[in-house]
Amino acid sequence: MRWNSRCSDATRPSSSRLSRLPGDPLSDSPPSDSYERPAGQPATAGRAVQRPALLTGNLRRTLFVLAMPVLLEQFLSFCVGLYDTLLAGHLGNQQSEPATVAVGVGAYVGWLATMLFSLVAAGTTALVARARGAGDDNDANRILNRSFALALVAGLGFLVVIFPLAPYVARAVASDPEAVAIATRYLRLDAIGLALTSLSLVGSAALRGCGDMRTPMWILGAVSVLNVIASTILVHGWGPVPPLGVDGIVTGTIIARSTGGLAMAAVLARGKSGLQLQIGEMRVRGASARRILRIGGPSALDGSIMWSGHFVFLTIIGSFGETAMAAHIVGIRVEAITYLPAVAWAAAAATMIGQSLGAGDVHRARRAGHEAAIQCGLLGVGLTVLFFVGARLIYAAMHNSVDVVAVGAPPFRLAALFQIPLIMGIVYVGGLRGAGDTRTPMLITLFSTYGLRVPGAYVFGVLLEGGLYGAWIAMCIDMLARGVLAFLRFARGKWVDVRV
Repeated sequence: MRWNSRCSDATRPSSSRLSRLPGDPLSDSPPSDSYERPAGQPATAGRAVQRPALLTGNLRRTLFVLAMPVLLEQFLSFCVGLYDTLLAGHLGNQQSEPATVAVGVGAYVGWLATMLFSLVAAGTTALVARARGAGDDNDANRILNRSFALALVAGLGFLVVIFPLAPYVARAVASDPEAVAIATRYLRLDAIGLALTSLSLVGSAALRGCGDMRTPMWILGAVSVLNVIASTILVHGWGPVPPLGVDGIVTGTIIARSTGGLAMAAVLARGKSGLQLQIGEMRVRGASARRILRIGGPSALDGSIMWSGHFVFLTIIGSFGETAMAAHIVGIRVEAITYLPAVAWAAAAATMIGQSLGAGDVHRARRAGHEAAIQCGLLGVGLTVLFFVGARLIYAAMHNSVDVVAVGAPPFRLAALFQIPLIMGIVYVGGLRGAGDTRTPMLITLFSTYGLRVPGAYVFGVLLEGGLYGAWIAMCIDMLARGVLAFLRFARGKWVDVRV
């Protein structure tokens, strides 16, 4: 591995060298108005710049091609989460329910980590895409290096914080001492792998901003395959490897996530898609770092609001007993299949919108967001039918407890009817973030989570004694509101004027 520490313009390839202007992002001087430009104005106004291929091709086909690698990557990741839940649900010896709870709590904390890492990732995608669309390769590379340094700090910070907090998190959602002990151990071990996940997520965000969806697919897809293989061996034992039970699930996850983070660092150290890690540029200060954090800050706050609200929601469900909790974990693990196409088309929309705005093509940016929602929405129809018709069969396949199946299938069938609003919310929020508008999604999340989901779960689930079904009614209302509000924000087009 060769780390390129050259950071002066004289040593950069001539193909990426651009003339410096006052306030140019190649320096860390305070940004001027020409530096913080309106979204519809290209940085290279007045200069001839070759437009990236994704800005000149057929919009519908380009979006589809961009989304496919992310879809495959998300599918493999989904299989890992589903498989971990399946392994936990079939451990036997009365370990299935506490193990399922532990895996579910681990998934929630892992989700929190990715939300916090979005403090860096959201700003990275928006800024790299904008720079690449404007033909400013030097700025794109500088953003990558600043982002990678910030990701290292974020990953280590998460590890330091979650280790002492793990017992409290476990006790908040589980009452059984065995479940608490298993969940605590699971969370502490999982945090090790999550510390390096920050590198793979931020590296993927930078590559996608350039329009390179395949490299993240290969790296993160390999992580998912390795996770399944390692967890299977460690849970059941193989050769000299003893069976570790639920600890084997999380150990396999650590191995896979750590490998993914190191692999991403190795690929970017060698250089990929015009991006390369450079030791001299990996700093957490300066105007470039501030730009990343300014855009990513609302996104991270958005994620923190959503996660904290969902965690409160989880504690409400925990009050219904371990059977309801296990049924909820199975349900959200299976429903995660909806996130596959939603996240894929959201990533494609973010890339196209960011690059289109960088090139000054506002019309194409608007069309990209709506086209992504339409394409993904068509898949949502199929998922709605699958979940509604197959709810009981899905639960029976995922868990060996007839009580879990009986409690979980009815609310899962209800949630099936709200998959299209869920998709719309994810895709349009992805488009807004690609434009650098991260504040509006944060406000939407604040309203839908704390104004609808949490109080609704308490009213329908506790006061009206609806249990898990009542809580999921509130969850469905949340999904509907989020989808409608995200669509209205995108359709009004105010995100075009956001400065980055």
